[in-house]
Amino acid sequence: MRDTTYTHTTSTTTGPGLINLHLLTHWPAQADLLAWCRTIGPGEAALLILVGVIYLLFGINMFKFLVMLNVALIGAMLGAVIGQKTGSELPGAIVGGVSGAALTFPFMKYAVALIGGLFGIMVGCALWRVSSLPGDLFWAGGLCGCLLFGLLSFVIFKVCVMTYTSLQGAIMIVVGVLGLLLKYPSFAMSLTQTLTLKPFILPVAIFVPTIMGLIYQHSGPTPQSVKPVPPKKP
Repeated sequence: MRDTTYTHTTSTTTGPGLINLHLLTHWPAQADLLAWCRTIGPGEAALLILVGVIYLLFGINMFKFLVMLNVALIGAMLGAVIGQKTGSELPGAIVGGVSGAALTFPFMKYAVALIGGLFGIMVGCALWRVSSLPGDLFWAGGLCGCLLFGLLSFVIFKVCVMTYTSLQGAIMIVVGVLGLLLKYPSFAMSLTQTLTLKPFILPVAIFVPTIMGLIYQHSGPTPQSVKPVPPKKP
């Protein structure tokens, strides 16, 4: 019997076709990611790769702008969801995005902790499923990852910034590459079968560039804004 627990999504279209929100009703599986990669256009896939390279290699040097961009996107999504109730998705997205961007700079550490918590949810849920633990309790793994990654952002800020930007860049590059490769029908079938039979390939494809980006960022110059301030001499 085919398990449909991880294949159901709810597509919500409101307003005059301005914004289409696909609300997840489950933790997405690899099949959901591949299905989404097939829907993105070549231009979007190329843009993901380009922006992913920036996150991967220059995350620590541009972290303020990149964190602001992330929080602005999160705010835009929340604003759009709230605006759905009144049919004002676009104004809600604009207000949410601008508000998120404006709040990022005075609360930079909290913004990084927020992003870390979101990545922690993703990593925790993924590890929970890989460990063959009860699938209906995946939220427990996500909660543990959220707390761990979020709190670490206040303890080892520089390392967390490099780790989160490297991970985000690697994910964006992999998704962009998949989006381009899956545009070729003859190659798409064999690629999908390979990833289905060997599900460890996709996590490894994300993990390896993440480590490479982390090493590259660590070996480069560090901005003055993330260097620890030496204690004042008495």
